[in-house]
Amino acid sequence: MAHHRPPGNIAPHIPAADWQRAQATGQPVVIVVHDPAPTGIPWRRALIPFAIAGAAVAGGWGLVAALCLLLDAAAHTATVIAGAAGPIGIGGITLKLARGKH
Repeated sequence: MAHHRPPGNIAPHIPAADWQRAQATGQPVVIVVHDPAPTGIPWRRALIPFAIAGAAVAGGWGLVAALCLLLDAAAHTATVIAGAAGPIGIGGITLKLARGKH
């Protein structure tokens, strides 16, 4: 009778009688291997808050850039209107809104 050895690296605590019975009857041997808990930092849990914070910062800078663009356009528009209107007078007080080109 040939002595059968389990294939691969198998846990040593399987009783020989159970192994031999499985070999004789053709029943499968179910081996449950418990994986240890992963060590280290779970990266998904750490990266999601940083991604949210980065998106908030990028949105804030975009809002600041849009506000600067709008203020620049408003200042340019006011300068063009003041230059085209010329001096404005109310009740004897004349106010020149823009300098003339010399």
